[in-house]
Amino acid sequence: MDAVLQALADPSRRTVLEILRDHEATAGELAEALPIARPGVSRHLRVLREAGLVEARQVAQRRIYQLQPEALMELDDWLEGYRALWGNRLDALHTEITRGKKARP
Repeated sequence: MDAVLQALADPSRRTVLEILRDHEATAGELAEALPIARPGVSRHLRVLREAGLVEARQVAQRRIYQLQPEALMELDDWLEGYRALWGNRLDALHTEITRGKKARP
């Protein structure tokens, strides 16, 4: 999970994941969407591959990148405890707001 969190820490890598969430893309297509040079995009893709967030397949002379959402499942599981915590707190806030409205004349 640490590798996934480190990969997600960079805004350019998050942008790559957002693009790949919608469709597969080549490194060139990803480079067009980012304000960085192509070698930088390649480095970001390497980090994402090493974290298990993207996968590349060779098609002729091109590499096609696709999102591997399974790598996010461990992070999602970890965050579930925090979702429950905030859900309980928001429910309690809603209860207090409702009590306050009923107490008004």
